[in-house]
Amino acid sequence: MSRASQFSAVNLYKDVVVDAESWNGIPTPDVIDITCKAIEKRGTKVIPVADGNEALAVIEKLIPPGSEVMSGSSTILIEIGLEYYIAGGYSGWNLLHAKINAEDDSVKRAEIRRKSVTADYFISSANAIAQSGEIVACDAGGSRVGAWPYAAGHLILVVGINKIVPTLEDALSRVREYVFPLENVRAMKA
Repeated sequence: MSRASQFSAVNLYKDVVVDAESWNGIPTPDVIDITCKAIEKRGTKVIPVADGNEALAVIEKLIPPGSEVMSGSSTILIEIGLEYYIAGGYSGWNLLHAKINAEDDSVKRAEIRRKSVTADYFISSANAIAQSGEIVACDAGGSRVGAWPYAAGHLILVVGINKIVPTLEDALSRVREYVFPLENVRAMKA
């Protein structure tokens, strides 16, 4: 993690009972390789990076200036510095999130929100990845996962290797036993 925020899991553990050790293990290089190959076999390109700084650098290279970009709410995107990069005006991207926040008319804001899932580039994260290649994400309002299946021109997922688990059932358990309790605390603090 490059930059822990007030909403990073490590800063929420004191407020919630979760088994962080069980759900945040660092897999072996072999498990990482097996998982990456399984994801790619399902048609998704994987770009392994060493850390958050490298992840941000890859995103910067993948998205051309002027591109329409939307990002789903995600702590990892804060941690790698994406929000700072965007807020600082460094990207040169056409930022739909900024347009949503700037629109006072609720009807127009809703229209921009609907359009946001069809952005040229949608940046998001996931809650768990099974070694068999299934990527699991849950979202209360649909702002992240609505873009995933077909809507966004390009989907960029930034996901830590700590989210790799053996099976799809384990991925769903990670969401129920670890992610939901943390997200509940995070939402109350936000």
